[in-house]
Amino acid sequence: MSDFTIKNASFVMSYANKERPPEQTTMEIAMVGRSNVGKSSLINCICNNSKLARTSSTPGKTRQINFFSVNKGDFYLVDLPGYGFAKAPKSEKAAWGELMESYLASGRLTHIFLLLDIRHEPTAEDKQMFEWIVYFGIPFTVIATKADKLPRSKQKQEANKVAKQVGAPPFAIAFSSESKLGKEEVIARIGSILSDVKERNESADANE
Repeated sequence: MSDFTIKNASFVMSYANKERPPEQTTMEIAMVGRSNVGKSSLINCICNNSKLARTSSTPGKTRQINFFSVNKGDFYLVDLPGYGFAKAPKSEKAAWGELMESYLASGRLTHIFLLLDIRHEPTAEDKQMFEWIVYFGIPFTVIATKADKLPRSKQKQEANKVAKQVGAPPFAIAFSSESKLGKEEVIARIGSILSDVKERNESADANE
């Protein structure tokens, strides 16, 4: 679906354990990764809005699940709270685990983008998150962020390497919110996912 574009996006709501998420729409794609890996920056980059998702240099800033409506409600992009923040108390980490597990098990998610820092081997938390994704049967794409920090000749190789190290097939999109590397590839991937969902829905309707 190469002609797919993100025309507009807006913040819908944040929610935690005691609140209710927004009504489901056609598709829901979530961004997950360790704190400060660049989830909010990726959302802002592909939506052409630097102020859409809050970014922070302080790890663990996002503690709720944030929903963004894309193309006037066609689907949601979801910014999940980062993991691996060492300064958080145990009670807060436990609450994070409950929030994440309930969301991953909810059946809402169409696809998940697992963000990994291209410069480093995946952490134990990264590997545990990938195991959760597989356990809950959620389709995924690995995105290797901060690719502008590496020479261009090494970007694709290192992106595929971190995907393999986390336990996934050795393919990842090399991405940088700074240089916009991989932006069009991420948008095209979203378009492909949306196209697949629409085809499945149309097929299901035809068979009823």
